[in-house]
Amino acid sequence: MATWDDVRRIALDLPGATEHDSGSTRAWRVGSKAFAWERVLRRGERAGLTDPPDGPALGLRTADVEAVDGLLAARPGVFFVTAGYGVHPMVLVHVERAGFEDLDEALTEAWLARAPRRLREPFLQG
Repeated sequence: MATWDDVRRIALDLPGATEHDSGSTRAWRVGSKAFAWERVLRRGERAGLTDPPDGPALGLRTADVEAVDGLLAARPGVFFVTAGYGVHPMVLVHVERAGFEDLDEALTEAWLARAPRRLREPFLQG
């Protein structure tokens, strides 16, 4: 199973990625655009989930809302949404339930959704 150390390592291995620590949560960006972030769930959001993570969830940007639907269908115990997330190209991840490969693929796709072409094209050709 994946860990937050895995999240950090995968995210920072992506070209141009940086980590920003607000003191209470971290976010990973490419340029000025966040592609992944720690998301502390509110009490009401936790109440609406059958088995919420003990700590924060990992928020990820997706290419579009259809990508969210695909992730939710493929790994319902790993990927989830709360009210408001399902209408935006974002998904949440229960990090401790994610396999390393799932996490690596999801973070890379999130990075691809936000990275500028000058970083994206060489990465895809590499």
